[in-house]
Order: sequence, then structure tokens, then C-alpha cells
Amino acid sequence: MTGPGVALACALLLAAGLGAGWLLRTAWRRRDANRPLLMLAGWGVLIAASLAAAPVLGQARGPFIAFAVLPIAVLALIAAGVQIRDPRKRAPREAALEPSERASKTWRGWLRALLAGPIGGVAAMGVALAWTIWAPGPPQTRMVVGGLLVPVLWGGAMAWTLADDKILRATAVLAGVTVVTFTASILKGFS
Repeated sequence: MTGPGVALACALLLAAGLGAGWLLRTAWRRRDANRPLLMLAGWGVLIAASLAAAPVLGQARGPFIAFAVLPIAVLALIAAGVQIRDPRKRAPREAALEPSERASKTWRGWLRALLAGPIGGVAAMGVALAWTIWAPGPPQTRMVVGGLLVPVLWGGAMAWTLADDKILRATAVLAGVTVVTFTASILKGFS
């Protein structure tokens, strides 16, 4: 495809990204029966534009360009709604959300610290190890992706356990994830 054809295709992708972003933003703001339809329409436009880019721009280059251009269009839509406020006029600050209405107990604090720290880390390593062993692809790629998963999953486990009021649920889930992932890893072994 020539330069003007690529530019036209990118302009159409930008328009599709703006349309999808508008549909998704409208769905986010609404609370009526049309909300699921708007969400489906927004995601449908994004998927259709990504799929339509392959035959037009090439099997490898088309999706790559679509995945680069569509988020730029949505980001431009978001940036268009930015409000610049006067720093001298401060709005009254909202109070922070209360972590829990129940009285705190010492064992809950210790359990949260253990869940956010070592137990969450072990669960994250178990998921990463299971990914490394069970995912398809070359071993080097699986090991790199598994290693990159650990800090992300550990951070998610920390945020969840510190924010969740039901500490025993978090304990059960993290312990279950640890047991299941390490057991699955042991059963297959690294090949």
C-alpha cells in the first residue's frame, strides 16, 4: 500500500477510535438499560477496526498500526475533556474512605501484613511458575514472561488484601491459588 493509502487507513482508524471512545465514555456515564449496548458497540468498533486493518494494511503491519493508532484516538478524546483548574482556588477535600467500620484486632493486622507480604509473594510466584511451565511457546519467552508476572501479581495481591474487609476470604483465595498453581507445576514439570 502506498503512503496516501496508509494515511487514509490511519485516519479511518483514528475516526473509529474516537467513535469507540465516545461510545465507551457514554456507557460509563449512563446508568440505564442502554449501557450494555453502548459498551458492546464501543468494544465492537475497536475489534472491527483492528480486524479490518489486517487485509487493508497487511497481515502483520495492519494490527500493529491499529493497536498503536486506536489508543491514541481514545487518549485524544480523553485529553479533550481535561479541565485546567486554578491552583489558588481549591475545592474542599473529600474525606478518605474508611477502611472498615469494625474494630481492629491485632491478629487481623498481622494477617494482613502476612498476606500482603510473603503469602501474596508466594502466590504470585506460584502463578508465574505455572505460567512458565504450562504456557505454549519457547522456554526463554515463558521464563521472561513468568518473571515479569511476579511483581505485577504481587502488587495486585497486596492492594487487594489491604483493601478488602473480608480478610479470611483473601486468606482462602491466596492459599488456594498457591496450592493449585504449585501442584499444577509439580504435576507437569518444566520441559
